[in-house]
Amino acid sequence: MALFMVPADYQQSDSFRILYIHVPAAWMSMFIFALMALYAAIALIWRIKLCEILAMACAPIGAAFAVITLATGSIWGKPMWGTWWDWDPRLTAELILLFLYLGVIALYHAIEDRRVAARSAGLLAIVGVALLPIIRYSVVWWNSLHQGQTINLFGESKMDPSMRMPLWIMVIATKFWFAGSLLARARADNLRRESAKDWVRRLLEKKP
Repeated sequence: MALFMVPADYQQSDSFRILYIHVPAAWMSMFIFALMALYAAIALIWRIKLCEILAMACAPIGAAFAVITLATGSIWGKPMWGTWWDWDPRLTAELILLFLYLGVIALYHAIEDRRVAARSAGLLAIVGVALLPIIRYSVVWWNSLHQGQTINLFGESKMDPSMRMPLWIMVIATKFWFAGSLLARARADNLRRESAKDWVRRLLEKKP
């Protein structure tokens, strides 16, 4: 639909079609970080191991979405701005978000004790969540090269209605993909943690 059914933009022509990857990826990069921080907070307060596992499983997926956001933004920015990169507030904040994801992943794997590692990395995620409002409102607070907010979940959007349907489909699809990937990664991490337990051995013995 984004490639063949949606009309070309009156200003950006066909180059705007990368929006259907860029925007859902950007939203997911922020949503996943917020969810990771929430899981980490629950794990720190109530010592729930499952939330530790889920928080750490979020990090690689969120980092991948942040990479997609930055890559597609650069590709989109070249014909629009005449450059692959500009130290624009929103671009810079998104890059910092990627570094935070990488920091969480690195800290988690740097400590041998899995539970201590998850708590330490989770604390970094909780602190880093303060970056999310800066990404969201950077185009409002500063004179930004990045275009302003054109899509509003709860109000009037500046995007033409004929262009919205593929975007919402992509937004929903990325949520489903994230949920499936999160559960798969969490299951694998839990099996690694519990590999010495009898129930894991019995589970492996049942497999053909």
